[in-house]
Amino acid sequence: MIHKLKALVPLVLVVVISACTAKGDNPGLEYAPQMYHSVPYEPLTQIVDEDRGQWLSNREDGKGEFYNSNPNNPNRQNVRQPVAGTVRRTADGMLPYRFEKADLVAAAQVENPLPDTPEIKAEGRRLYNLYCDHCHGSKGQGSDAEGTDAKVGQVYLGVPAYNSAAKRDLSQGHVFYVITHGYGRMMPHASQISQEKRWKIARYVKELQQQ
Repeated sequence: MIHKLKALVPLVLVVVISACTAKGDNPGLEYAPQMYHSVPYEPLTQIVDEDRGQWLSNREDGKGEFYNSNPNNPNRQNVRQPVAGTVRRTADGMLPYRFEKADLVAAAQVENPLPDTPEIKAEGRRLYNLYCDHCHGSKGQGSDAEGTDAKVGQVYLGVPAYNSAAKRDLSQGHVFYVITHGYGRMMPHASQISQEKRWKIARYVKELQQQ
């Protein structure tokens, strides 16, 4: 009897090892699969069998561990094409900004998506003082600044005033573009300042242009 059991050991090992081999759509035996099979919908897989993986499932809905289809979509699909003509918005609800460095003329036509409110302008002023004051001066007078802003003219020569003839009529879209991509000696600040904050600064710069 013992000899027969010894003879069966290699056969059992072959069967177990073969069962662990993944091939095609068969993943083979998996060790603790609940550790790496995601319960949420996965876009690249669609298992419609609600009992798949039931033997190891601890899901609250009682379905198998591997079931991941979306019952709210036609054919229980996990991935669907977006509605024609729609554009994905950013996390803050704004449309993606896609104007490149060569698109200044078109970018200048873009309207500020943020409302013209005291709260927005107050936050724009705070951000301006944080990111722009050191080059443009607290009142936007650039290298022409006097008094407390005189240090700007001493360090950054040639910075124009926002209310100068050449700058007072620039649109907020233009200002946003310059903050994003830079212009002349000014470096781009898109990596330091979020899209929403750039629009807030542009809103406040509009006030400085009118002073």
